[in-house]
Amino acid sequence: MKQRLRAVLNEIEVELKNATTRGKVADYIPPLAQVDPAKFGIAVMLHDGTLISAGDAQEKFSIQSISKVFALTLALGKRGDAIWHRVGREPSGDPFNSSILLELEKGMPRNPFINAGAIVISDILLSSHQPRETIGEIVRFVQSIAEDDDIYIDEVVAKAEDRTGFNNAALANLLKANKNLDNLPPHVLGVYHHQCALAMSCEQLARAGLFLSASGRNPVSNHRIVSVERALRINALMMTCGHYDGSGDFAFRVGVPAKSGVGGGILATVPGIASIAVWSPGLNQHGNSLLGTRALELLCRRMGWSVFGR
Repeated sequence: MKQRLRAVLNEIEVELKNATTRGKVADYIPPLAQVDPAKFGIAVMLHDGTLISAGDAQEKFSIQSISKVFALTLALGKRGDAIWHRVGREPSGDPFNSSILLELEKGMPRNPFINAGAIVISDILLSSHQPRETIGEIVRFVQSIAEDDDIYIDEVVAKAEDRTGFNNAALANLLKANKNLDNLPPHVLGVYHHQCALAMSCEQLARAGLFLSASGRNPVSNHRIVSVERALRINALMMTCGHYDGSGDFAFRVGVPAKSGVGGGILATVPGIASIAVWSPGLNQHGNSLLGTRALELLCRRMGWSVFGR
């Protein structure tokens, strides 16, 4: 399988390198607007510890909303199923930054992967710490599961998000008005924006997500990160909600749990086999990586990877 996988990744890199349609970078966050849309990287981490990559897989990028997977994992570890009293588990069907359903449903976000839901998760993490300590806890957790200390927050991106995150501020204030935020909105947003500014490469991200493809444990070190049941639940949310209002189409085309970010990254899991990270900065109309989605579609089709059958 390894030889076949290497060949497939190289094929995909070549096929997508000269693609004429690459999507549009997230220009509403100034540092992301400066990223070269020609960048492309992909990495696959197998359960025996083999890491196979192609393209710009060692170059760091802003993981943005992919960080919501790790924040949710931490929040579940702290509060367990009590978090579901404050955030739902249903697809939103609306853009990731929409406030329409939040207002109609009286401050109860549909799921933890849209912005409003992730802000609630940040509030849960913040409740036992000061903002700086909470941010440090998130960074240390991701470093730990990736087994790599060279993972950090890009302060330029974090400050840019603080300066331009007016929509997130509106969501936080709406949550506070509906008594679904315990801490002050600026403190919660500080945590949330810093979390989204985590800088990682495809190779680091594939390592960090490996436990989700292996029933909650790192199959290389045999260290358990979360319970089997919790890993299943996180994967289920990634499948149904991980691509916002494009989640159904992604499941239809690719067939594995995955979480996207507006930095152009996608973290995907193939249960029992591997974790995958792909990066291409240009986004489609849903805010998901255009070529990243295509790369995962090609990879899963050619390797026969799908939760719906092989």
